Amino acid sequence: MASVDEAQDILRTLGLPPAQSNEMSALTLISLCALGPHDPWTKAKRTRCTVTKGIMDYVRRTFGKDYAPNTRETFRRQVLHQFVQAHIADYNPFEPNLPTNSPRAHYAVTEAALAAVRAYGSTKWKEAARKFVTEHGELKVLYSPEREKQKVPITLPDGQEVRLSPGKHNEVQKAIVEEFAPRFAPGSELLYMGDTAKKNLVVNADALAALGIPITDHDKLPDVVLYDRVRKWLFLVEAVTSHGPVSPKRIVELEAMLKRCKAGFVYVSAFPDMTEFKKHAKDIAWETEVWLADVSDHLIHFNGDRFFGPRSRS
Repeated sequence: MASVDEAQDILRTLGLPPAQSNEMSALTLISLCALGPHDPWTKAKRTRCTVTKGIMDYVRRTFGKDYAPNTRETFRRQVLHQFVQAHIADYNPFEPNLPTNSPRAHYAVTEAALAAVRAYGSTKWKEAARKFVTEHGELKVLYSPEREKQKVPITLPDGQEVRLSPGKHNEVQKAIVEEFAPRFAPGSELLYMGDTAKKNLVVNADALAALGIPITDHDKLPDVVLYDRVRKWLFLVEAVTSHGPVSPKRIVELEAMLKRCKAGFVYVSAFPDMTEFKKHAKDIAWETEVWLADVSDHLIHFNGDRFFGPRSRS
């Protein structure tokens, strides 16, 4: 049943640090899943929860735990912010364009966390938890001092510096922004870049919306999106280290999602080296580009009789 002890066990197993696997955090998780003390975890569901009326009131009514009104910020700053970073909760998923100070601001358990939580107590729990941690990492590791030292610094086109979580995938993303963009998309704007630990690291929501790109679908966007305003070219770049080159299937998905965007699409599969490229060569779609970070001055054109530029749409 959805007890505080079980919720704490779930949070610890999914990689939350001690400060986010305490009683308040456990009750928050149960509230986000809309469960009572006698409900099995299989009944967890994704609901819209504000902080005061959605979570604190629910905890008081359902579990008899009455937190003082001034603890609202503690819920928000010490639990929910970290839940979002850990991919346990989404912020404003049902109204993503709400202003920061909107009274309608809300949270909901993520689809990925919901799938894991529903398996708790069953024979599928260990595999579900392992899948979640593999895909989203562990916040307790992300918060460790040693990991901070290992982060990958990256300088954006506007001179701003951000730090990506360590890993081969993000090293390729760094190369895309710092090496590919100046050579093949000079003067372009970085509209979107994800991170293996933080899905939406850089998001220019206004520019994406102006291009007709649905900003609620970040999880479907390529790893890096650049826009050349002069040529009106949108560079859709996948950083490939284990999976995910621009395949025919991926193009169909992206064209459906970006159907309102009038820019020319330049699809790029970016690899760290020739070895990784060879593993995926058979899956790469024609009329797309391939770039290898270790020979950054060159492109491989999977273009038939056409040279570098936007792909013709089906």
